[in-house]
Amino acid sequence: MTLIKDRIKPASVPAITTRRLNPIVVFVAGAIVIVALTYMLPPFRTYQLATIGAYFCVTAGLTVLTGLNGQLSLGHGALLATGAYTFALMQNKFDLLIAGIVVAILVTTAVGAVIGLAAARLRGPYLAGLTLAVAVVVPSVTSTFDGTFNSDQGLPVALEPPPGTIPVERWQAWLCWAGALVTVLVLAYLTRSRFGLRMRAVRDDETAARLAGIGVARTQVLAFVVSAACAGLAGALFALLAQSVSPGAFPLTLSLFLVMAIVIGGLGRLAGALIGAFLLVALPAVAQSIGENAGSQRLEGNLSLTFFGVVLVAVMLAAPGGLAALRIRPRRARGAAKQH
Repeated sequence: MTLIKDRIKPASVPAITTRRLNPIVVFVAGAIVIVALTYMLPPFRTYQLATIGAYFCVTAGLTVLTGLNGQLSLGHGALLATGAYTFALMQNKFDLLIAGIVVAILVTTAVGAVIGLAAARLRGPYLAGLTLAVAVVVPSVTSTFDGTFNSDQGLPVALEPPPGTIPVERWQAWLCWAGALVTVLVLAYLTRSRFGLRMRAVRDDETAARLAGIGVARTQVLAFVVSAACAGLAGALFALLAQSVSPGAFPLTLSLFLVMAIVIGGLGRLAGALIGAFLLVALPAVAQSIGENAGSQRLEGNLSLTFFGVVLVAVMLAAPGGLAALRIRPRRARGAAKQH
């Protein structure tokens, strides 16, 4: 916890790096690349690509909350669960895909606003403790109201087949990355706006921000709301991918993995959020492969956390700004630097 808290000091967190790129260009280029990949990759890899897109939604929102506003949240797994269960309930009752996703976002945003109001009064370990408690309490609600949420068995998600002859995995990848690209587009413009400047001002010095006339508590609550909306979208997409939701899909370790992913990728950087989303899919897959070869499911479960911990420590030592902050200098430049 101390290592992670050190990483979110104002001096170590840069602005969102998409500032140098036109977000519309990034959106269009990303869409072209994703569509091309879905035609090139086999079904399982396409499904993994879709999962990366779903994770990208939540890591992008979390890196804005933690990297730009300075609020450490260990409860985003609970927000994912909120979005997923809301989407499942809406989809099973009304069978309207887009409406279900929108309602999931709205409900999760409302939950995030409540948490944000409490979080705005807390700092440091107290804020982390509050969000950690949310991550523990929310999944247990499914057992309390088992008539609605079907307890530990969870809920199936009724989905219509893809239009025409489009494969299911390709359709899922398109939906997930449509959500991810829209999320990145909105966050890129949001962080360039006055609200983005206010978030950075609050992160750097709350006292100076107050003297400048910035509402610190209001800015922190709005940042949490934005991040919660991204998590709600991601939760709905995860329910769409798995076609079921259950408490076991949102353990406490998921919230920890999300924080470690954005730290490894690079706090405050949308490119870092993308790297983190990739690691959230790649590292557990490697751990699963090793566990299957070793013939131990217990080893498989422990390896995921071990891999993330080792990678986190290695990146913090080698690249304090995260993988997205790495810059490879040409050999000539390195030689010239040595001469000077």
